[in-house]
Amino acid sequence: MELIRAGSAGTLESGDILVEIEKSSAPGVSIELSSTVANLYGRQIKQVITETLAGFGASGVLVRATDKGALDCTVRARVSVALHRACGQDQYVWGE
Repeated sequence: MELIRAGSAGTLESGDILVEIEKSSAPGVSIELSSTVANLYGRQIKQVITETLAGFGASGVLVRATDKGALDCTVRARVSVALHRACGQDQYVWGE
């Protein structure tokens, strides 16, 4: 997937995560995480973000995530939608 603009998904409500994705000149995935539960779950949140992006073949991206206690399924959904929006797509292909 090729990023053509910045994309975002989510909210700053409790139990949610705001994910902002943009193109980066650095290879791979860079993640800036701000989380109320970073000490306990920061590594897991970053892993879910990385795995979700890898599933779409995305690289060369910068992710800014502001977490308010989101579950893994919510993180995956927000990352997927933000990535599709950043690629200018409005048709989502959801895994089974």
